[in-house]
Amino acid sequence: MILSTILYITLALIIALGFAFFLYLYKKPNKTRKDYLFFSLRAIAIFLVLLILINPKINSLEVEIEEPQLILLRDNSQSVAYMNEDENLRSISEFLAENKEIRENFQVQQLTFGEQLEFDDSLSFSATQTNIHSALSETEAVFSGKQSALVLITDANQNLGRDFKYYKINEETTVFPVTIGDTAAYQDLSIKRINSNRYAFLNNRFPVETFINYSGKQNIEASVKIKSGDAVLYTQNIKFSEGIRSQIVRTDLPASSLGVKSYSLEIETLENEKNILNNKQNFAVEVIDERTSVLILSEIPHPDLGALQKSIESNEQRAVDIKYLNENNIELSDYQLVVLFQVNRKFNNVFTEILNGKHNYLVITGSKTDWNFLNSLNLGYSRNSVNQPQDYFPVYNNTFSSFQFENIGFDDFPPLLDKFGPLTFDDDRFNVMLFQKIQGVDTDEPLLAVSQSSPKSGFLLGENIWRWRAKSYLDNRSFEVFDDFFGKLVQNLAKNTSKQRLTVASENFYYANQNIVITAQYFDENYQFDPGAPLRITVKNEESEEAFSSDLILKNNFYQFDGGNLDPGMYSFTVNVVGENLSKSGNFEVVEYNTEQQLVSSNLTAMQYFAENNQSRIYYPDQMKDLINNLLTNDKFKPLQKSRQNTVPLIDWYYLLFIVIIILAAEWFYRKYLGLI
Repeated sequence: MILSTILYITLALIIALGFAFFLYLYKKPNKTRKDYLFFSLRAIAIFLVLLILINPKINSLEVEIEEPQLILLRDNSQSVAYMNEDENLRSISEFLAENKEIRENFQVQQLTFGEQLEFDDSLSFSATQTNIHSALSETEAVFSGKQSALVLITDANQNLGRDFKYYKINEETTVFPVTIGDTAAYQDLSIKRINSNRYAFLNNRFPVETFINYSGKQNIEASVKIKSGDAVLYTQNIKFSEGIRSQIVRTDLPASSLGVKSYSLEIETLENEKNILNNKQNFAVEVIDERTSVLILSEIPHPDLGALQKSIESNEQRAVDIKYLNENNIELSDYQLVVLFQVNRKFNNVFTEILNGKHNYLVITGSKTDWNFLNSLNLGYSRNSVNQPQDYFPVYNNTFSSFQFENIGFDDFPPLLDKFGPLTFDDDRFNVMLFQKIQGVDTDEPLLAVSQSSPKSGFLLGENIWRWRAKSYLDNRSFEVFDDFFGKLVQNLAKNTSKQRLTVASENFYYANQNIVITAQYFDENYQFDPGAPLRITVKNEESEEAFSSDLILKNNFYQFDGGNLDPGMYSFTVNVVGENLSKSGNFEVVEYNTEQQLVSSNLTAMQYFAENNQSRIYYPDQMKDLINNLLTNDKFKPLQKSRQNTVPLIDWYYLLFIVIIILAAEWFYRKYLGLI
């Protein structure tokens, strides 16, 4: 408190005492007890009022002890229970968390991890995947800015995310790795990974590639078999030794019938092999028939024709014919989609056949298009064009809902060329994929759109799409991204499906460690997407006949159901709109596969590398007393005393005003009691 404030307070005290003295004691020869009481009450009241007006600032010092954090980061995956280390991990966690000296010197935080980090004290060992790198990263982010000791308790068997052994802990955190599980190395053959296409085309062959690992020192030979049911489709003998610890097996399998086909890949079991669950792995392939014939019809040659043909035929199940109007014997019925390039009046007979025959078609316009003829067809869009070319840049429409396609970098694509003029279109009939940007200004006019009814139709307003494909190649060093985008457009337009108010999309099979995701769309009676509809799904296991129901959650322009992990088997499902007689049904298969049961010992090598990378050492379950001793004796983890000075104005002490009121009220009532008022 500064000197001037002290002087003001002293002066206030003198004024309060002087005023009360002259009011009650001055020139009173016979001073009674009540005079001194009135003097005291009035002096205190006046002093407090003056003190509030002076408003001195009061300084206070707060001292607190900050204890360091002790974070117990515990592996909650199924592999811990599979190796019978669940009780061991629980006892280690309880021993550290309940130690008296630890609780006196640390703030103990208990976390678990599997696929993701969980702020949970309990352990269930139910996580189907293990991501140690993500758990370390998220833990550091949560407890950043504090001096922390992180005890990582795990078997170090990671099957998801980046390799944790290269993770570097920040300077504020010191890590203490604790390895659980059997650290001995056993002779073992294991299937590391199977690579296969998710889809295969009917009467084709599809590739299968598998990586097989060997742990041991002896020279061995084992056979690999691929089976479909009881039938053996492929077999091969492979050799391993101390120097050859990995082999790759590649083959092609036939896709001779439609539907989801389940296969098992097995490797011969070694004598006295401890873990045989990793000697067998199931996989599945869906065989589909997607043969599509596309006709590109034009009057003039153009680079777009060849670019479109190459893009569409990048899918082996699609064939493209390029024909010109002057050719004879053009049978539109032989094709599932007709692409009409640079339309003019010579296309009149073709359009008549397309519209009468309800064929699917895509119109691509450009500088040679006769818009007057195109407008006369009443296709749902028209342009009041002038004979002047205009560049149109694409703008991705993130609310497009007819089918899912990604933004492949349209903002950086070169412009398409078409005639200049305002465009009108029926937005109830067409769903816009790309909008137009003209001279840097975004517009609400479509550049690319598809119809929402059958027969399917679409339009692309501009030529030189070959430049888009070339730009995509420069950006990605591959045509695959652009060809996938255009392939989805062709797939949508080539379908002969009627407009439906409820559509459901799901995979025909999922792996057991994969989330079961099913999406749906619901449209009102005007065929407008309804984001507030109550959609519900019922899933039933066909073998056990157990069923459960759940609501679908709105995500962007789709409703989504995430069923998490389900037991292997065949399932059926029904999505219905609550309150309406509208539903869709389907089925899927969950293929058995558990990554957490592929190993029977802890990954000691990775744990050692992680410890050395972070200037630490590995602890084992029988070394917990050493770990506690190191935590308590490490100078980095001493409690810190922190002081904080607070400055509070006296006027904030509102209760002083109540004291003044109480004192004045007491004086008034006492005077009233004595009959002086």
